[in-house]
Amino acid sequence: MPRDALTRDQIVRTAVDLLDADGLEGLNMRALGKRLDSAATAVYWHVKNKDNLVLLATDRVWSELALPDLEAVDWRGAAVAMATDLYGMFTRHPWLVQALAAHVVYGDGKARHDDHFLAIFETAGFTPDQADRATGAVFTYVLGNAAGAAATASLARKLERADDSTTAEEQLQDVMSKAQEVARHYPRLCARLDSTAATAYASAPDDTFAFGLDALLDGLGRRLAERP
Repeated sequence: MPRDALTRDQIVRTAVDLLDADGLEGLNMRALGKRLDSAATAVYWHVKNKDNLVLLATDRVWSELALPDLEAVDWRGAAVAMATDLYGMFTRHPWLVQALAAHVVYGDGKARHDDHFLAIFETAGFTPDQADRATGAVFTYVLGNAAGAAATASLARKLERADDSTTAEEQLQDVMSKAQEVARHYPRLCARLDSTAATAYASAPDDTFAFGLDALLDGLGRRLAERP
């Protein structure tokens, strides 16, 4: 595809697809050009470099997030909705966790989201300083929970690329078996191994995210109630 037929929006959408498939380590202009059926050099007419492209892709997916109507739902319901939506974004696009560790992420999509998150807590009655801390605590909690999914996706890609006759699934099973062997030396881990499927080792229960989020918001709610 000639460069004048490309658009920045098309490039960024394709970059998101490539990142979802191959992660941050799989993004390069040659691979992107191949997906676009275009020369890699043509991409540079629309984006400065890989870092700029990651920034644009990140802001695009951040724009996927919905903003709850603060007049239609209470502060806690709005906070749960935004945290859950954010967690869903991280698990749909696990490369975002990598991007946040390696890049300063900013843009209209993220700014729109962050501003609304602050509005939730300020509307509830938190001071601006307290709202900053509350949004930081919730964001860090969500990011920490999403890190597991990102690590699993990264490991799967690494195993798939390995020059080995065994499949990625077989290699993952081998890694998990070794982890279980170590865990059996510790009584509480051993008890859990005996009560769950081997493939579930190191996996959190289904409601772990909601449980932790409720506990965090309980604490914030108490802080709000204790204000003079």
